[in-house]
Amino acid sequence: MDPALRGGCAPELVAIFASFGKGVFIEAPFHVAYGRNLVLGDGVYMNAGCVVLDTAPVRIGRRTMLGPAVHIYCADHAHGPEERRRGFERALPVNIGEDVWIGGGAILLPGVTVGDGALIGAGSVVTRDVASGARVAGNPARQI
Repeated sequence: MDPALRGGCAPELVAIFASFGKGVFIEAPFHVAYGRNLVLGDGVYMNAGCVVLDTAPVRIGRRTMLGPAVHIYCADHAHGPEERRRGFERALPVNIGEDVWIGGGAILLPGVTVGDGALIGAGSVVTRDVASGARVAGNPARQI
């Protein structure tokens, strides 16, 4: 792939992703658990310090922008102590639409879907789906 179309990302980084769109730009440092479960649409921008724990599929739509230190988690551990002792864990996909803005320090939890054109305020913890065009903020994130 032409480096200009990769946003200057190293070929070794590009090779680990399930899909890597044109014009994607990822600021260092960046952490991804596997990469093979991560799909990045054209023009995705990820600011410094983003973390994607892609134990399930993660899809980030075209022209979506992530502020610094945004974390996306797919792993979900048991909530009760008995299940945790037995080692229960599952992974749920995270889907982020097109033209989404996610403010710095936001955390998206397992199984969340964010609709096209949504805005997530800095520092928010997204525990449930966000509708297209919605603006949410807070912990847990609520519509504003």
